Amino acid sequence: MNNIIVQKYGGTSMGDAKRIKNVANRIVKYKNKGNKMVVVVSAMGNTTNSLIEKAKEINTSPSSREMDMLLSTGEQISIALLAMAIESLGEKVVSLTGAMSGIYTDQNHKKARINRIDPSRIFNELKSDKIVIVAGFQGITFDGNITTLGRGGSDTSSVAIAAATNAKLCEIYTDVDGVYSSDPRKVPKAQKMKEISYDEMLELAKLGASVLHPRSVELARRHNVPLVVKSSFNDNEGTKIIEVNTNMEKVLIRGVTIDKNIARITVANVPDKPGVAFKLFKKLADNNINIDMIIQNLNHENSNDISYTLSLEDLENGKEISNEFCKEIEGGKVLIKDNVNKLSIVGTGIAGSAEVASKLFGTLYELGINIEMISTSEIKISCIIEDNMSDNAMQKVHSAFKLDKLEMSN
Repeated sequence: MNNIIVQKYGGTSMGDAKRIKNVANRIVKYKNKGNKMVVVVSAMGNTTNSLIEKAKEINTSPSSREMDMLLSTGEQISIALLAMAIESLGEKVVSLTGAMSGIYTDQNHKKARINRIDPSRIFNELKSDKIVIVAGFQGITFDGNITTLGRGGSDTSSVAIAAATNAKLCEIYTDVDGVYSSDPRKVPKAQKMKEISYDEMLELAKLGASVLHPRSVELARRHNVPLVVKSSFNDNEGTKIIEVNTNMEKVLIRGVTIDKNIARITVANVPDKPGVAFKLFKKLADNNINIDMIIQNLNHENSNDISYTLSLEDLENGKEISNEFCKEIEGGKVLIKDNVNKLSIVGTGIAGSAEVASKLFGTLYELGINIEMISTSEIKISCIIEDNMSDNAMQKVHSAFKLDKLEMSN
């Protein structure tokens, strides 16, 4: 089959009966153009958060397995309701859970990763001229346990299915009509891009742009899946995520982001010996805690301070592991700072341009903002700053690099 389109609709698009009917109409229009439709959906609105709150009323620390059993029901409600809406339009349709769709994962509950997809059931249903509705965010282990994929799981599900079915296109529908140079809700002059490269989109996603999850972009790049980000509330042209040929000698700033879902942990007075840092980060890795920025400060008397950033959801585990590590090495205190944000700029040719760094740091200096940590790569510079200044900083940096007026279609 060479005419498969995979579409993903998020929780906002599936927020109520009216929106579900709107999604159904959109899907049927695509099918009537001769496309084979596979649709991945998220749980309705705030369903997932409501389920988490219900769980806390019963058990303040439920097992990860049982949480997966509970949270996976949100998407199952969505697929059944959407299938009913499509049935009412006179179309053949079938709803499938992640397990029924052949999505096999590892056994890491709440943060499972997809091992493989067996698309045979999906292909069989498509051959029967049915629209296939798949529950995003979930899969099944090889020994039969339901798992969920963590944040952005439905994005990941849709791209993985697109790759497994060799779909000609994967469309991600959300509440914004494309990828912008910054968050348009906070930067009114942010510009929508007609296209952006996988690498640039991956950095923007990692650095706080919530329109796509990094795992989905990585999958799309690895399997060369054409991605488009669009709004489910209008018919505007979206943003294409593809391999864009850019001139790496020319500096082109594409976007400014703020990530507010982070915290900083500092382990003070770590002995300056080979292998000590390895012990800390091995413990964190063994507990599936993802680390972003790392800085080691050289102090006197043969000791260092090691600082790292992590997501707020991993903060308590990170704090506990860091305290255990400190006791083992007889180090100093563990210092926590959860009132920080990460401001980043993304674009091509950044690493070779002192002018870019100077303009970024100069803009923050003019605002009286202290930079606590810095990290760079070929296509981004990130700074850790106080959260009470981050929104203003994002707007000023966006203007400093002339993204308010830049033609973003190139």
